[in-house]
Amino acid sequence: MPHFPLRVSLVSLAIALSASPVLAQDQADAEGRNEDTIIVTAQKREQSIQDVPITVSAISGEQMDNIGIDEFDELSAFIPGLNIQEQSANNPGFVIRGITSDSGSAQIAPRVTIYLNGIDVSRSRGSYFDLFDIDRIEVVKGPQATLFGTAATIGAISVITAKPEPGFKADIRGSYGNFNLYEGRAMINVGNDKIAGRLAASYKHRDGYIRNIANNPGTVSARDIRSDQADLNGIDQLALRGSLRIWPSDNSTMDFVFNYEQQRNPGTAFISGTLPRSGGDTDPFRVGEVGGAPRALSQAILGLPELGLNREVYDASVTFETAMSDNWSLTAIGGYRKFDSLEVFDADGSGLFFLEFAEDAKGEQFSYETRFTYNSDRLRGFFGFNVFHEQGTQRVPFVTDEGTYIGCATAGALAPVRASLAAALGVPSAQSCRTLNTPALPNRATTLLTRGAASVLPYSSEFTNGGKNTSYSAFADITFDVSDRLELTAGVRYLYEERTSTYNAVAGASQILAGLGIPGVSLLGTVDTRGLTFRESDNFDAWLPRFNALYRISDAVNVYATVSKGRRAPVLNLSARATAAGPAPAFTLVAQEKVWNYEGGIKGAFGAFSGSIGAFYQDYSNFQTSFFNEQGQVIPVNAGNAGNFGVEVEGALRLGSNVRMFANYAFIDAKIESPDPAFQDNRFRLQSKHTAAAGIDVNIPVSDSASIFFVPTVTYSSKQFFEVPNTPAISEDGYVLAHARAGVRFNDGAFEITAFARNLFDEKYLIDAGNTGGAFGTATFIAGEPRLYGVQVGAKF
Repeated sequence: MPHFPLRVSLVSLAIALSASPVLAQDQADAEGRNEDTIIVTAQKREQSIQDVPITVSAISGEQMDNIGIDEFDELSAFIPGLNIQEQSANNPGFVIRGITSDSGSAQIAPRVTIYLNGIDVSRSRGSYFDLFDIDRIEVVKGPQATLFGTAATIGAISVITAKPEPGFKADIRGSYGNFNLYEGRAMINVGNDKIAGRLAASYKHRDGYIRNIANNPGTVSARDIRSDQADLNGIDQLALRGSLRIWPSDNSTMDFVFNYEQQRNPGTAFISGTLPRSGGDTDPFRVGEVGGAPRALSQAILGLPELGLNREVYDASVTFETAMSDNWSLTAIGGYRKFDSLEVFDADGSGLFFLEFAEDAKGEQFSYETRFTYNSDRLRGFFGFNVFHEQGTQRVPFVTDEGTYIGCATAGALAPVRASLAAALGVPSAQSCRTLNTPALPNRATTLLTRGAASVLPYSSEFTNGGKNTSYSAFADITFDVSDRLELTAGVRYLYEERTSTYNAVAGASQILAGLGIPGVSLLGTVDTRGLTFRESDNFDAWLPRFNALYRISDAVNVYATVSKGRRAPVLNLSARATAAGPAPAFTLVAQEKVWNYEGGIKGAFGAFSGSIGAFYQDYSNFQTSFFNEQGQVIPVNAGNAGNFGVEVEGALRLGSNVRMFANYAFIDAKIESPDPAFQDNRFRLQSKHTAAAGIDVNIPVSDSASIFFVPTVTYSSKQFFEVPNTPAISEDGYVLAHARAGVRFNDGAFEITAFARNLFDEKYLIDAGNTGGAFGTATFIAGEPRLYGVQVGAKF
C-alpha cells in the first residue's frame, strides 16, 4: 500500500518514545513531576498506573477532550490491544487482544467486561453509551477475575464518570459540521463540602454518510414512492446523567448516578457485494440502495416503518465508601440497568425485497458487590462477594417476498424450484438473483411462480432466544511487600452460576411451495414451536486465580509478571428441530472456554516521560466462535485450541511545557490452532496483526490570556478478517487515518474555538463484512466513516 512509509514512521515513533529514558531525563529538570501519570483504581485502590503489576492503559477525560474522543471506536485507536467496532449503537464489538465480544444472542456470555462506575453493563445490546463528562477510562488486559468479575475473560473496560464536587462549575459546548452535524454538550456542578450535584447532557445529530437511493422512482426498490428511506449510518442520540455525592462523614462518601440514553438513528449501511444498486455497482463507499420491506409490512412485522434503530437505556447505581479504621475500608456498590433496543435492517444490502430483518433485544441487569479493603505498610488486599443477575431476550422477526427469496437464497432445498424459476427467466440458476435485481423485472419471480396470481407474496417468521443468568461469587486478593523492591500478589474468585436458555419460534409454511406440491415448508428452515417455549437449565462453577509480581528496579522503573486464568461461560445453545411427533428442542452444550494468560513487562516514568512495554501469551482451550446459519441465527461452536502472542508498547513525552507527544503500538498474532482445517491457523475476527497510533499536543501562548493549540493524530491498522473461517474476500487490507484539532483558547481556557477533522484524507476502509447476508450467499460490507469536519465553540465557568 502507498502508506507503508507512514506505517514505518508510526511504529518507529512508538518504539522511540518507549525507549527514550535519556531524552526524557533531559526534560526532567524543566518539567519536575510527570503530569501525564494517571491515578487508576484497577486494583481497587488508588495507584499510579506505573505501580500496577498488570497491563493497564488509561486515558483521562482531559486527554479525551484534547484528542476529540467522544465515542468508543475513537477511544480504541489510542489504546494498544483494544479494538472497538461500532456497526451501530445496537451492535458494538469490543475486542481486547483479538478476542471479540459482540454476540447479540441472549444465550451467549460476553468475553469483555464493560464497567460503568463499577457496574457491569457488558450485555452487547445494552453496552454502548456516549462518552461525555468522563473522569477517566481504564482498560485492563488479560483475565482479571478478582478485579472485574466473571465476564472479564480477557479484559475489562472501566469507565468512570466525573463526580460532583464542592463549588460551582459549568461547561457548555456546541459543534457544527458536514453531513449536517450538530452537537451540544452541557454540564453544571453545584455543591458544598456536605452535598454536591452534577447534571450533564449530550445531544448529537448527523445525517447518514452513505446516500440511500431506495424507493426512488425507476429503482428495484421503488415500493413506497411516497417516502424515501433515510441516508445510512447517521446518528440521532440523546444522553442525560444526574449525579449526587453526599459526604455522611469526613471519611465516607455516597454516590448516586442516574443515566438515560436514547438513539433514533437511521439504518446501517449493509451494502451487498453481489447485488449492485440500480444502475450502479457494489462499491460500499458510494451510494447504497438498501430498500427494506414495504412500509406497512415493515411496521406490522418488523416494528418500524423504515430501516433504523430505536433504543433506550436506563441505569442507576449507588456506591458507598467508608473508612472503618486506619487500615480497613468498606465499599458497597449496587446497580440496575435496563435496555430496550429495536433495529430494523436490510440484511441483503440491496433493493430487492429479500432479507428484511429486525432485532428486538430487551434486557435487565442487577448487580451488587460488597468489598472490604485492607491497607498497611507492607500488606494490602481486599475480599468480598458479588451477585449478578441478568435476563433478556433477542427476538428476530423476518419478512420477505416469497418469489424473490426462492430466486435468491442459496439453500439447497430450494434448488429445484429456483432452477424452474431461472428457466422461466431464461438464465442459469446461479444468475437468477442478479437477473431479478433489475428495475425492468420488479416482483417478476412471484408473478412467474404463482402463474400471475400474485405479484408480491409476503412471508414472515420470527424466533426468540432468551437467557436468564445468575452468578454468585466470592473473591480475595492480597499483595505483600517482600522487600522495598519486590511485591507479590495472589488472588482468586470462586464462581457459581445458574444459567437458563429459552427458545421459541413462529414460522409459517410457504404458499408458493405449497402451490407447487411441497406443503408445510418454512422458507428459512425455522421450525415452528407451535406456541411452546423450550427451556434448558444448568449450573456451573469455576475457580479463577491470578498471580502477579512487581519488582522496582529504581524509583522510576518497574518490571512485572503475571499469570491469570480466564473463563467464558458454557453456552446452552437451544433452538428447535422437527420430529414426527412435532417440534422438539435442539440442544447443544458448548463447553466453557478457558484461557491461561502469561505476561510480563516494564513500566517507567522519568520526569517528562512515561511509558511501558509488555509481552503476553494466551493459551486457549475450547475456543468459542460463531457463525450465522441460514435462519439468521448465531450458532456458537467449539473451535478447539487457540494461541495468542503479542507485544504492546505505549509512551508519552513532554518536550517542554507546551508540547506533548504520545504513541502506541501493538503486535498481536492471534490464531486458532484447531486440527479442523476449517479453523486451523485462522486469525481471530476483527484483530489486526499490527496497530499503531501517534500524536502531538501543542499549546502555545500568544498573550497573557490566549493560546493557540494544534493536535494532529494518526492511526494505523493492518489487515483484518471479519469472519472465522477466514475468507480473503471478507477482509480489510489495512488503512491509515489522520485526524486533527486546532483552535484558540481565551482566559486560561475558559473559552475555546476549535476546528476539527477526522479521517482528514478521506481514506476508504471497511469496519465489517460478511454479516447475516453472508449466510444467504450475499455478503454485505459496511464502510467506515469518511472525512468528517466542523467547528466547536465552548465555554467553562
